[in-house]
Amino acid sequence: MFQFPGILINKHILLAVSGGIAAYKSAELVRLLRKQGATVRVVMTRSAMQFVSPLTFQALSGNPVHSELLDANEENAMGHISLARWADALIIAPATANTLAKCSHGLADDLLSTLYLAATCPVYVAPSMNQAMWHKPVTQENIQKLKSHGVIVIGPGQGDQACGETGFGRMSEPLEICRQLMADPTAQCLNGLKVLISAGPTREPLDPVRYITNRSSGKMGYALADAAIKAGAKVTLVSGPVSLSAPVNADVVSVETAAQMHAAVMSKAAEHDIYIGAAAVADYSPALMENEKIKKQAEQTTLTLQKTRDILADVAQLPDRPFTVGFAAETHDLEQYALDKLARKNLDMIAANWVGRDQGGFDSDQNALQVFWKNGQKKLAMTDKNHLAEQLISLIAERMEHERHDKNTA
Repeated sequence: MFQFPGILINKHILLAVSGGIAAYKSAELVRLLRKQGATVRVVMTRSAMQFVSPLTFQALSGNPVHSELLDANEENAMGHISLARWADALIIAPATANTLAKCSHGLADDLLSTLYLAATCPVYVAPSMNQAMWHKPVTQENIQKLKSHGVIVIGPGQGDQACGETGFGRMSEPLEICRQLMADPTAQCLNGLKVLISAGPTREPLDPVRYITNRSSGKMGYALADAAIKAGAKVTLVSGPVSLSAPVNADVVSVETAAQMHAAVMSKAAEHDIYIGAAAVADYSPALMENEKIKKQAEQTTLTLQKTRDILADVAQLPDRPFTVGFAAETHDLEQYALDKLARKNLDMIAANWVGRDQGGFDSDQNALQVFWKNGQKKLAMTDKNHLAEQLISLIAERMEHERHDKNTA
């Protein structure tokens, strides 16, 4: 049984259960939270009570279950205010698509949604819905809006669903929710370190109108910047052209071409402790950029391309180099190519992922990684890129500490 580091003892956890089939998992969540010393109160929507009886949660929590917005038994009949003031943390699990939509838009038509607005404590949501509903653009917009408001999103996971379909939308398991819900916010694994991250694609111009680029969205690099900041690092983000909001508290350097990215990274690498090359840098650029738009005339045309400078390899060759982490996006032979790149470029770590498949990779909100280092590797399962970034940052910190220990004991 996983044991938390004592941080749940005497904590007030308010669990809000909305109407999804995953409500049965919330009963186990109450049990785990109480086992670790937390005091738990449960709020249920009317739909949730169609899946699990309030009596179940009352028996497990040892407290009455709350379901009505206006409760005559509460002082001033305002139960949402007293509950919000009582809570040290609010976790909505399961959080249905409807609940996420209401919270993201500030609607307050029941006890749960009103509690969300009244809460001043940290708020966590564990989404649960059909895979098609999860992938709907409006749901993703609601998720991003909640994140921008400071809400911490846990999951969802991938797998078989009650409807018979398979995909993302499964509520995270209670143990995983506990791990994230009660992670010690003071345990910043990169506290005081400087992290340099390159992200997004590059654009290599052919003429004033056209350019060569790739499918990278920059989402993984930006997620890594957010995760590193949360881990206590001072972050510099060298970004190619993307349609993403700049991470709060990151020093962002915007570039367009591979040459510009190389120059920006090399000018800053020596002053950083870690470099993460998450950008999809063009391997080749046009040997000549035409000053005027190239006209469509011949049936065929030939472009002469020249190799771009290798940012990762150049950083790894610096005399006082940072801990250098590369990325490898592969369509086949992932492990072979990743290990070759790790050795050939003299990297400390490399994170490899598949591209050109149905899920994960470029321009997706989810991904999976297989991370390699000298004499070791670890698989990070398919999940949303924000969660994946947190796992990778934690692994980088762990490997840095391991190498530091090895040097000190050598």
